Amino acid sequence: MVDSHSKSYGPGYLTLETGDVFAGQLYGAPLETSGEVVFITGMTGYQEVMTDLSFAGQIVTFTYPLIGNYGINDLDNEAQKPALSGMIVSELCEEPSHFRSKHSLAEAALHYGFPILSGIDTRTITKMVRATGDLFGIISDKPLTVEEVAAARNKHAKKSLVADVSCQKQEHYPGKGEHVVLIDLGMKKSILDSLLALGCSVTVVPFDTTFAQIQALKPDGLVFSNGPGDPAHLTAYCAEWRKMAEAYPTLGICLGHQMIALMYGAKTGRLAYGHRGSNHPVRELATGKVYLTSQNHGYVVKDDTIDKKQLAITYVNVNDGSVEGVRHLQHQIMSVQFHPEAHPGPSDTGHIFNQFIQSMQVIGAKHYA
Repeated sequence: MVDSHSKSYGPGYLTLETGDVFAGQLYGAPLETSGEVVFITGMTGYQEVMTDLSFAGQIVTFTYPLIGNYGINDLDNEAQKPALSGMIVSELCEEPSHFRSKHSLAEAALHYGFPILSGIDTRTITKMVRATGDLFGIISDKPLTVEEVAAARNKHAKKSLVADVSCQKQEHYPGKGEHVVLIDLGMKKSILDSLLALGCSVTVVPFDTTFAQIQALKPDGLVFSNGPGDPAHLTAYCAEWRKMAEAYPTLGICLGHQMIALMYGAKTGRLAYGHRGSNHPVRELATGKVYLTSQNHGYVVKDDTIDKKQLAITYVNVNDGSVEGVRHLQHQIMSVQFHPEAHPGPSDTGHIFNQFIQSMQVIGAKHYA
């Protein structure tokens, strides 16, 4: 990343499809950008949010008032480059202070090519998103009309975003333990890092890799990663993915969880305003234990569409009762809506990866018995 100034480019505006206009100061890349306006409640982790591909095409509003105070480092990126459309903050720190900091957030935004709108009443925007749910907007250097925002929204194709963010070719990471094939739907690097830290050998593959290609890799298990967009747009892949999941111990995370549910006939739908942050409580039904989790999703598996003869619900959200995890009753398949790699966020549910590794070891022991 090259050094660049982080000064404001001047006035900037967020125009919502409701006709509301918010004025602030424009930082980062001085370009017009549009997308679904969402909010995230984490106090820290803006670098991980910036590079989390699940935010593809979205304008992210931060509820915490000061963003950028510890800068951008070389360690915490979740992808090589961001896919989000822009950021909205109350106050942007232009002079970060941290021993690992290499650049300011504004410098990173300029380098990667997205705008940051600062000086905005983020509380009001958050309340609007909570009230209306799906809310579209445009960041620009001038106020726009409702008709212009509507025209921009109509240009957004109703298609999966996964093809835009999945890797283009497979890549192998050696390890001494079980061989995991990680199906990249928009993968956070921390998922890969968590598996490698536990000794796994990992091969990351594109989302449209076939069952025959997976078999040729001879994995011990599969992971379906997180990713952006509406899971219903990926149903064409469910038949092929189901064959994979039933052939190997499988773990689904976030979008991967939703796809596992869809593979077995369940339906998904939009949450009112999504779960995005690092403090979402979930209850494990088998034990009654509550975990604090990191989450980032706008869609959820509908409880009443799950075939309880095939899938058992394992976790539920404490706040709204939504489905947070399932387990197959005949196959070694499990999934969670939250992020066990927790980057950022609490590591309460890191044991999910250990359970997955144990399932691979059980199958391996049976295979070699």
